Amino acid sequence: MGGWLEFIAALAVFFLSHAVPVRPAVKGAIVTRFGAPAFTIGYSLLSLAILAWLIVAAGRAPFVALWFYAPWQAWLALGGMALACVLAAVALVSVNPFSFGGRAGQFDPDAPGIAGVVRHPLLLAILLWAGVHLLANGTLAHVILFALFAGFALVGMVMLDRRRQREMGRRQWREQARATSLLPLAALFTGRWRPRRGPPWGAVAVGLLAWAALITLHPWVIGPSPLP
Repeated sequence: MGGWLEFIAALAVFFLSHAVPVRPAVKGAIVTRFGAPAFTIGYSLLSLAILAWLIVAAGRAPFVALWFYAPWQAWLALGGMALACVLAAVALVSVNPFSFGGRAGQFDPDAPGIAGVVRHPLLLAILLWAGVHLLANGTLAHVILFALFAGFALVGMVMLDRRRQREMGRRQWREQARATSLLPLAALFTGRWRPRRGPPWGAVAVGLLAWAALITLHPWVIGPSPLP
């Protein structure tokens, strides 16, 4: 039962760490005392440390198999993670007023870039990460863990859309978001978006390098090799 208790504790700490520090009163007090850069760096490091503990705790939880491993699951995970890494890298260098993680700048609704592919690329990357890891790890603890992350990503997309609509106003939202889509590539298939240029190839290369680094470090940091 100890393994389950650690997993439940790690889950509780993870969700508390993402609920309490970002509350306006708490965040405002920390930023006032230490500054915004220190808050961002400290919060990011704390989140990564707790996430690592949560994943390790899931591995330590009692083994309850819901389905068993097959090589195709590993191949699917490798391909899905390559796409997730590229999505995340491109999102971080792109201007996107609808989601989080992008850089500041003037947004052109006629050339939305990654937002034309999907309005929330970082959340889609999290959804891909969670989905392929859920399939590749068919134990009860891992299914709970990655299903929660997948649900967080899906709910986050809808909530961010609603928040941005309130902030922008419905008229400006429709004008700015006319060539974007919540569903991947829906704007392309419906003719609302036509790409004018290719993706930022530098960011694509960085994403693929990050993917290769994750494959290399996975056995050392997480435990099992991600290769079939």
